[in-house]
Amino acid sequence: MLKAKPFDVLSRVRHGFFTREGGVSKDIYASLNCGYGSNDDSERVRENRARVALKLGAEPEKLLTVYQVHSPDVAVVTEPWIPDTAPQADAMVTAEPRIALGILTADCAPVLFADEKAHVIGAAHAGWKGAIGGVLEATVDAMIRLGAERSRIVAAIGPCISKDAYEVGSDFRDRFMKADAANDGWFAPSANEGHFMFDLPGYAEARLKAADIGTIAVMGHCTYREPKRFFSYRRTTHRKEPDYGRQISAVMLRD
Repeated sequence: MLKAKPFDVLSRVRHGFFTREGGVSKDIYASLNCGYGSNDDSERVRENRARVALKLGAEPEKLLTVYQVHSPDVAVVTEPWIPDTAPQADAMVTAEPRIALGILTADCAPVLFADEKAHVIGAAHAGWKGAIGGVLEATVDAMIRLGAERSRIVAAIGPCISKDAYEVGSDFRDRFMKADAANDGWFAPSANEGHFMFDLPGYAEARLKAADIGTIAVMGHCTYREPKRFFSYRRTTHRKEPDYGRQISAVMLRD
């Protein structure tokens, strides 16, 4: 489990960016696969999630994830749900203690949020679609509606695919340029003609800075480049593997 320094000083908040290590899953899912959406054995996934909950100090049934669809939608959590009834969304916010908000990733950026004074937390899944669609700003806005103050919000961008590993085509870049010509700065030429390298964590950080929140941390780990520590959808695709696991990042309020 990796931790972000700005969160460590928040006595009423627990958090962690979990790696793929420390679980019970086997083979390509080894070992802390927390994604029910994978083809892994569901009992192993359940045990992995229970281990994460224990590490956070939460009851297993209160470690929640949403059905992620690369949207800007935010769920306001007031009580736990079971995986089969999870809402379709890509972010969550809550003011309820002892409910852990979990984000599943395998290259996309997990982003955790907290305003300790207001006792409000959030978590977002920021792939490129969610990031350009405004999921980070929507999470901040949802926290503010629960009583958070923009200047007090702390956010941490967890392990995700880095610029050096994220090659995209010209159509991808064109979509960003159409949204804002200044987005050109998040792309660098690739060794392959007509392709570019995209800086997802840098782009996510810039969106958070533009949202004018208090503190932003970037963990700096690349999911693609560290196969022993992280699952990676892109690495799985390049290896022609049949499926991939998902690591989890989570945040929870103490009582």
